[in-house]
Amino acid sequence: MRASWLVGLALLALTGCATLSGDAGTYPRYLPKSAFDARDHVPPPPAKGSPQAEKDRQIFLTTRALKDTPRWSLAQADNAEEKILDSYACALGYTPTRETNPKLAAMMLRMSRDVRSAVSGPKLKYMRPRPYLSENAPICINPSFGFRFSPDYPSGHATWGWTVGLLLSEVAPDRANPILARARAYGESRVICGVHNASSVQAGKHNAETLFAALWSSDAFKADLAAVRAESDEARAKAKPLDPARCTTEANLVGAPLF
Repeated sequence: MRASWLVGLALLALTGCATLSGDAGTYPRYLPKSAFDARDHVPPPPAKGSPQAEKDRQIFLTTRALKDTPRWSLAQADNAEEKILDSYACALGYTPTRETNPKLAAMMLRMSRDVRSAVSGPKLKYMRPRPYLSENAPICINPSFGFRFSPDYPSGHATWGWTVGLLLSEVAPDRANPILARARAYGESRVICGVHNASSVQAGKHNAETLFAALWSSDAFKADLAAVRAESDEARAKAKPLDPARCTTEANLVGAPLF
């Protein structure tokens, strides 16, 4: 997984001038390294030649037919991890910004460091190649030279997307259903892009769920969540209405699970 989303969120939080339960330099993450090791929770990927591995391959090939469709374009937009809050705008009911939601930005920055560790451990443990490396078929991004060496399993985008989705569903529980549907679609975008196998996206969801459960053991996490809820309620009340056409289009694209 690339570090672009971490850089983007760092800028978002810093320009929001928000700190929550301590300075980020003093508390770089919510969980100490000894508290959660994703390598103990993420199961192995499908074995090469197994029925599940073949299912992954068939899903990859089938989803190439989505090239140049509106869903392909949404998957390309979802590739920009630093714009994840915009991806959740329709599901959330408004667009959080660094000006209106600096505490949310700061909490996501801190949480992103737990996510980064939770992704890197299993990736390096399993070293599964990305699907497009063995199939001559289009993908939705122009991969950098280093991207091909970043392992497939579990999906970092899916882990991040689901972690943010779980957070936002706690921040705005009345919007939990559309938020979690968008989290699912955010992970599915990686399959549509052709840069992750379906089982790697599912592993990202599992990774996020186990990490988020562990985050509840942190008093700082719970205190920050309470502050972010209050901030979000105020921001929602003052927010400008979203473009209904955009949100209707998005809802139609992500309404049904891809697999």
